[in-house]
Amino acid sequence: MKRFSLRHETRFFPVLLWIAISIGMSACTIPVEEEKGVNHPEWILDASLYEVNIRQFTPEGTFNAFSEHLESLKEMGVDIIWLMPVNPIGEKNRKGPLGSYYSVKDYYAVNPEFGTMEDFKSLVAKAHDNEIRVIIDWVPNHSAWDNPLATEHPEYYMKDSTGNFKSPFDWTDVIQFDYDQPGLRQYMIDALKFWLTETDIDGFRFDVAHMIPVSFWNTVRPALYEVKEVFMLAESDQPILNKEAFDATYDWKLHHIMNMVAKGQMDVKNIDMHFTYVDSTYPPNSILMEFTSNHDENSWNGTEYERLGDAVKAFAVFTYTIPGMPLIYNGQEVCMNKRLRFFDRDTIDWIECDMREFYTTLNKLKSDNQALFAGSSGGKMTRVHGNDDSRIFAFTRETDRNKLYVILNFSAEPIDFIPENENNSGLYTDAFTGELLNLTSDEPIALKAWDYKVYLSEE
Repeated sequence: MKRFSLRHETRFFPVLLWIAISIGMSACTIPVEEEKGVNHPEWILDASLYEVNIRQFTPEGTFNAFSEHLESLKEMGVDIIWLMPVNPIGEKNRKGPLGSYYSVKDYYAVNPEFGTMEDFKSLVAKAHDNEIRVIIDWVPNHSAWDNPLATEHPEYYMKDSTGNFKSPFDWTDVIQFDYDQPGLRQYMIDALKFWLTETDIDGFRFDVAHMIPVSFWNTVRPALYEVKEVFMLAESDQPILNKEAFDATYDWKLHHIMNMVAKGQMDVKNIDMHFTYVDSTYPPNSILMEFTSNHDENSWNGTEYERLGDAVKAFAVFTYTIPGMPLIYNGQEVCMNKRLRFFDRDTIDWIECDMREFYTTLNKLKSDNQALFAGSSGGKMTRVHGNDDSRIFAFTRETDRNKLYVILNFSAEPIDFIPENENNSGLYTDAFTGELLNLTSDEPIALKAWDYKVYLSEE
C-alpha cells in the first residue's frame, strides 16, 4: 500500500517493540488449534518470490518492456513474480503526478500506462514459458474515489457521521469499502475469478489483508480453487489468516527486529524470542514471507543499505535459510541504494554487481535443498548454541534427504564460534565457495564482522 500512514513507520519505536517482544508477546498471541493450516500448492514450497514495480523497472515502464527481462529472472532462479497492482489508477484526489498503484479505478482493467490487457496476457504466457509463476497485487480494502462502484454501488463503502465516504487513515486518494455488504463480497470474488480465467495468473498478494474480515478470506480460497490452484499471500502478520485462507503472510515483526539488530539496538536473544512466539502462535504448516526490502520499505523507510548497513548479506542469507519464503525486491540484485519514488517515474539503474550472483546462489540453495522448503515440508530449525549466544545465530535444518548448518555473525566484530556439542561435526561443503570442510567441535569457526556460513552436509 502507499504510504504517509501510521501502519509500519511509526508504530515500531524501539522501546515499544522491545516491550512487545520481551514481555508482551503472550498477550497478543492467538492460540493455535489442532489444524495444521492450509494445504499449499506444491510449487510454492521451494519457491523464491520476486516483487516487480512495473513503473520503475524499465525506462518505458510497460508490460512489454518488462517481459524482455523474464529470461534473466529465470537465470537468477526466480520462481514466482509478484506484480504490484496492474489496474488503472484513480485521478480524483490523486497523489503525485502518476498516483498510487493502490488507488484502483477499475478492477477489471489494466493501467494504460503499462499497456493493454493483451500485453498483460502475453507477459503471463511468457513467464509461464520460462517456468515462472505470476501473482498480482490486489487492493480489496479501498478503491479510488472515481471508481464506478462509488456511484453505482455507494452502499459498498463506509460512511462517516455525516454520510460521506471515508478514507482509511491519511490515504486521502482512496475510500474504504464496507465488508458488511454481501454484494461487495461477491463482487470481489467475481473480479478475482475473472483474472484467473482471463489471464491465467497463479494467485494474488492481498494488500492490507488484516483490514478485511477473516470471514471473507475464509470464503475466498475455496471460491478461487473452483477455478485453479492458487498462491495466496497476505500483507498481514495476523496468525489467524494462516489457519484457513492464506498460504503465506508477512513476517513484519522479524523484519523490524533485523533492522534493530543491525543497528545494535537488539541482539540474537530477541530473534530467539520471536521464533518462540511464532512456534506458539501460528499453525504448524504456516509460511511466513521473509524480506530485507519491499516497495513499502524501500520508498518510505529506506533501502536495505540504509537500514542494515554492512549486515545486508548476512540478513539476506538469514531470510533464505530460516523457515519461510524469501523475497527479493527488484533492484536488490544490482545493489540499488536509492529510495524509488512512489508517485512518479524513477527507473532502476541496472548496473551489474555481485548481488546478482549472490541471489542466484541463494535461489539455487532454496530450490535444491528440501531442508529449506517452506511449511511442514522443510526441515525444522534447531538452534546450535555456543560461546556467544548474543551475537551468533547458528542453526541446522534437516530432513531425511539433506542437512544444512548455518552460522551467522550478527555483530560488527569478528568472532570465533565454538559450538557446545559435537552433534554437527563432520564433512560439509561451503555453499558459497564450494570448499570441502571437516568441522570438529574443538576447532573454532572464524567469522568476520557480519559474516555468514552455510554448510551442506556430505554425510
